[in-house]
Amino acid sequence: MNAELKSAHLFFDAAHWIAWSSPYLAALALFAGVVWARRERKRARLVKEALFDRVTVEVVPTSTFDPGEGEIGRWARQLGRVHHAAGGVPARGSAARLRYSAEDSKMRCFLEGPAAAAAVLAMPGFAEVEVRAQRAQKGIQPVRFPVPVQREGAK
Repeated sequence: MNAELKSAHLFFDAAHWIAWSSPYLAALALFAGVVWARRERKRARLVKEALFDRVTVEVVPTSTFDPGEGEIGRWARQLGRVHHAAGGVPARGSAARLRYSAEDSKMRCFLEGPAAAAAVLAMPGFAEVEVRAQRAQKGIQPVRFPVPVQREGAK
């Protein structure tokens, strides 16, 4: 009988704790939902910006192009770096895309990716392949460093 009373006492203690803490648990759940929604909104905005601003380069092989297994592996690792070069953009927005088209009986290969990774996309991956930029590069912006302020009494 003592064990039954102990079990009932534990049950009522748990019920009392749940009733006492329910407003706090509800506030915590609401706060967690707001944090999650903001993070998802920020992530969606980053993806949208990255998908809107993409760079396309054309990959043109020579007539003697015959890559070896090592070259193919090296190029695959280079394409894997596109995501890391995009810096902070979620995977959905920083993916590289290979696109093939046939125009005038000639097959063309395009490599597309985020603008933040344009330098990685423009690197030649094979010895006998030329990489051509599809859109004009923006003007080079000079880097300006602020002039350090000297404090009084400093030499």
